[in-house]
Amino acid sequence: MIDRPEDEIRAPEATEGAPLPPVTDRARWQAQIDEIVVREKAHTREGDAIAAVRRRLPMVEIDGSIPLTGERGRVPLLDVFEGRRQLVVYYHMWHDGKSAKEQCEGCTFFNGQVSELSYLHARDVTYATFSEGPYEESEAYRRFMGYDMPWYSAQESEEALLAGRWFGMLVSYLRDGDRVFETYWTTGRGTEIMAPAYGILDRTIYGRQEPFEDSPEGWPQHWVNNGSQFRTSGRPSAQWSRLAAGRSDDLTATPAS
Repeated sequence: MIDRPEDEIRAPEATEGAPLPPVTDRARWQAQIDEIVVREKAHTREGDAIAAVRRRLPMVEIDGSIPLTGERGRVPLLDVFEGRRQLVVYYHMWHDGKSAKEQCEGCTFFNGQVSELSYLHARDVTYATFSEGPYEESEAYRRFMGYDMPWYSAQESEEALLAGRWFGMLVSYLRDGDRVFETYWTTGRGTEIMAPAYGILDRTIYGRQEPFEDSPEGWPQHWVNNGSQFRTSGRPSAQWSRLAAGRSDDLTATPAS
């Protein structure tokens, strides 16, 4: 059962009554958009240039036999590639023994927006999630959220995989026969590439409504950058639609056979 009426499953502060931009005619408006487009194109070209540098990075070899636990039990890292040459992994934080409501809102936000995997597969790339938590409990969260990506517990191999880093990162791997190499990793705002919602919000007049943004005086900035920007009414925001659809968020329940 969902614990709030469905009409309350929304942002606690709406933009109703927020200040408005000045009004102008279409010609002046388009002239300013044209100026922005010049900068946007430069930004895109710089992104292309950075990607070109990434493709020329050296790589670090890691042990392809590092164990992970998935739906087929304990498997080596090599098997996670599913026969493809490349692998991209999101390392999903986990709070052991906590309810779905208390799980990582940031990882739910970023990882949950990676949904259509066929385009990656067509380019010889597998996408998977490595959870910090035990398999059964975190897999129950995957089922509740309805994620399609392969899901593994990395709990047994955290030290070998993280190499002094932390969960909440995105890592790229390359397989050459039975050898595995790490080619790139990022975290923090680097994982925003996973979240098209942010890119869409950046095209709206009020933006992300987060305090770090340079916005005009009086613009709504309700979503504080402490994790609460990914929650609505006390839960990771994406959970509400799952509850409304009748899914159980009980992480201890045995899945139906």
